[in-house]
Amino acid sequence: MTKQELIDSFYKNHLELLDYIVTLTDEAFSFSANEKWNAGQQLSHVYLCLQPISQALGSKEYILQKFGKLDRESMDYEKVILLYTSALENGGKAPERFVPELIDANDRLQLKNDFNELLIKLNTQLGEYSEDELNTLILPHPLLGSLSISELMYLMTYHATHHLMLTKRNLETFINS
Repeated sequence: MTKQELIDSFYKNHLELLDYIVTLTDEAFSFSANEKWNAGQQLSHVYLCLQPISQALGSKEYILQKFGKLDRESMDYEKVILLYTSALENGGKAPERFVPELIDANDRLQLKNDFNELLIKLNTQLGEYSEDELNTLILPHPLLGSLSISELMYLMTYHATHHLMLTKRNLETFINS
């Protein structure tokens, strides 16, 4: 996947998640079944996961000093997603700092605005990295360890789709009740 394809896919998947969730009725937005996160919490979780990435992307020098460069062959999108889904199947869960507080429909507008702002910032930041930098500079992931920025962005691209699926699955209970 080229740099531009990655940026476009990342942005498209996150906009799809955002658009779906913010257009839900208040009741659907706040609905939760079986102690699962409601739609607002799903969106908040994705936002919480993207924040530290954006903070780190603000400085190539910081990334290089703190985390270094990839010392293995780079993984493609499919390999990263396979590792992630396997980690989830083996009990992997979001660390506490990425677990969202209860979100209700009154929080929708602020969450939407914050999420949009962060997406725009990340798109700009990613555009400032060369293909080589995206494929060699590394950042940590709590379940998968050190990933190149490209690998991490593959994961985040999938992550939006994953949480959209979880939201829709949760809302099947709401629709059928």
